[in-house]
Amino acid sequence: MALMTYLVEDNPTILDNLIETLEEIALVTVVGHAATEKEATRWLSLHDGQWQLAVVDMFLREGTGLGVLAGCREREPCQKVVALTNFATPEIRSRCLVLGADAVFDKSNELDEFFAYCIAETDQLARKN
Repeated sequence: MALMTYLVEDNPTILDNLIETLEEIALVTVVGHAATEKEATRWLSLHDGQWQLAVVDMFLREGTGLGVLAGCREREPCQKVVALTNFATPEIRSRCLVLGADAVFDKSNELDEFFAYCIAETDQLARKN
């Protein structure tokens, strides 16, 4: 069973690379994506039971990933939300975790850890089913 994943990323090149890599190395199906806070929070709330992982960038075309994280606070325990950003400063990490992020990864030097996290989540999903 694939991990149903939603991506919040405003850079088309990064988005395409994420989709390609996630689908290649982990059993992930990207069910949608957004480039703005409003679009992401709307989709995630309207499709509440239809995703298991949301990957959120912090700086978006409109709004921020912090707003997306805040909008995901009422999610089911099996739904995970991670921040993937170029700005993983200690302050941003702390704010993300306070808003309910399950993990925070820096795009510039923690991609291996991010992909390992995604693989672990797909493995956990497979064990449950």
